[in-house]
Amino acid sequence: METAAAGARRPPALRLLCPKKSVLSSPFPSLLWLVGSPRFLHPVTVAAALRCLRFLSDDGPFSPDLPHEADEIRGLLVRGFDIVGGLFLGSANFESDAGRALELAGELRERLFGERASHGMVGGCVDASTGDIRFLVSESEGSEVVEGQEVLWGDEPGRSLLEKGCLLRCELQLQLPLYLPSDETMSGIEARFSSLIESAAANLRGPHVSYLVEGPTATFDESHHSVILHGNNLNSVSQLPINPNTNKCSAKIVSCSEFLPTKRHDLSSIRENADAIQITVLSNQSFNISKAASPVPMLKYFPAPAPASLRVIDLKLDILCYSSMDLPVTVAVSELVIPGLADQLSIMKKAIVSELLTQQPQLCPYHLVPPGLLIPLTAIYDTRYGEIEEKQSELRRNLHFRLGLPLDRPLLRTSNALTFGAMERRDRSSSKSSSLLRDVHKEIPSSGVSGGIMSLIDGSYEYYHYLHDGIDDNGWGCAYRSLQTIMSWYRLQQYSSINVPSHREIQQVLVEIGDKDPSFIGSREWIGAIELSFVLDKLLGASCKIINVRSGDELPEKCRELAIHFETQGTPVMIGGGVLAYTLLGVDYNEASGDCAFLILDPHYTGADDLKKIVNGGWCAWKKSVDSKGRSFFLKDKFYNLLLPQRPNMV
Repeated sequence: METAAAGARRPPALRLLCPKKSVLSSPFPSLLWLVGSPRFLHPVTVAAALRCLRFLSDDGPFSPDLPHEADEIRGLLVRGFDIVGGLFLGSANFESDAGRALELAGELRERLFGERASHGMVGGCVDASTGDIRFLVSESEGSEVVEGQEVLWGDEPGRSLLEKGCLLRCELQLQLPLYLPSDETMSGIEARFSSLIESAAANLRGPHVSYLVEGPTATFDESHHSVILHGNNLNSVSQLPINPNTNKCSAKIVSCSEFLPTKRHDLSSIRENADAIQITVLSNQSFNISKAASPVPMLKYFPAPAPASLRVIDLKLDILCYSSMDLPVTVAVSELVIPGLADQLSIMKKAIVSELLTQQPQLCPYHLVPPGLLIPLTAIYDTRYGEIEEKQSELRRNLHFRLGLPLDRPLLRTSNALTFGAMERRDRSSSKSSSLLRDVHKEIPSSGVSGGIMSLIDGSYEYYHYLHDGIDDNGWGCAYRSLQTIMSWYRLQQYSSINVPSHREIQQVLVEIGDKDPSFIGSREWIGAIELSFVLDKLLGASCKIINVRSGDELPEKCRELAIHFETQGTPVMIGGGVLAYTLLGVDYNEASGDCAFLILDPHYTGADDLKKIVNGGWCAWKKSVDSKGRSFFLKDKFYNLLLPQRPNMV
């Protein structure tokens, strides 16, 4: 009977939470590493796909350089996520290629964690012509390999991830004393440094180290929970008894869910709301190992070999971990946080060891969730020379390749990093943002174009309009306001860190480049598309394309060109005609019928920043060239210039 039941067992299904395009848009042929969380999610669930970048020979995807791949991926992966498989794109032979992908994924996983996977692994192939995925599954090391049944794409994957788990974050500043004898060889210095790092990692479980576990900053209606865990009690905590008949909150059995607020954000919105359980490492140097009644102060003396010089190695560790909600926090610290800190120490050791006798790298970890990715990743940057330094740019470019991100926009800069806790978000908001409304077009009704295809702005912007900033520019400042909205787009997409310029600063730029006389500063003189292009070039180095239209009647003829702009560049467009200027955020265009509508953000609004009032009043709305009552939005007897700012090609 048991044999019959086993024989009738359905083949496993492959669940992909990552967006379909992140898998199928990769170049053919190629190899993807599949990332999941087999400890906390359903087996054979994929949360992200990473491209393999390092290869040994001309065989390409079939011969990856696993040591280099492991070194790079080890720093990226957040503890709690794991390699669960490999996927060949552009496969010719399913049986052999899927088996090879399964084998390679197992080898990579072993290099990452020092042991073969005890969880299920998957190897698959994507047909280059159809995009169909076939896969093999091994439920554990040495188990039978079977072909999977179906591929399931996740519904609301960000929410699914958070319902299953949560984030833990631990920061640790270390100053490690490294004594360098004058006659020491380079290999001896490297050995000393390695021993120092290994000792620091071992001390994470020592008797003098404790871990303060706290929830995110408490709100007025929620309690703030915390416990302290001692390092020497964190060696064997995987199997902890839980007594269902008691409500006592033991540090050993309290789950991660106890530290989190009732109202939580799904991982798809983590870029704005990153809540994590905070882990603080405490040092208790007066801890008495002999368990005497009172602590005994201790003094340690470390004689340095003479003659020798002292070099202090400054390290800033910052790790994230992903855990299930019901995992005991003691287990989470022991099996996720401490190994994560040790891993980051090892990664930093490799980056520092070659420069021990020169200028020490200033390594700083940043946690990022770029668009299209559902899980956080960690990038360790050397901040000595800033983000425009060539080596840093090359590192970000490689990360863009690995994550399948576009190469014409900065998605992995330090300003894109997550912030944690309400206080940090307030600090960031006050220094990098403002009280201006953002993305007001997301609340407006549909355009009314039947069968049209919408092409919209890509990214966030701030709504600048008349009377902002205490400046009475009613009747003359609409183009200035459109320029400010465009500038805010570049700033919010991290292409620039300069402040959005005021009217006077815009005028000063035009005087400095020789376009206007000095008397222009402080005036109420209008500007148009040409002047805007000069300012964008001067302040941002951004180029612009300008379309000239002789009459408002001709603007619908430019819809196809505008649609291409929004699909490829995604920047706001300024429309200037006669005495009026508008900001264009998108078009809805039916190519067959020619019917179209323009998504207009009107800078002539003079009221308060009330989103409902702005939307209901039509200050941000779809406008047709001629509405249902025969009224023309764009004037027939006026020419129009359209300014199309270009997206800088940079990472």
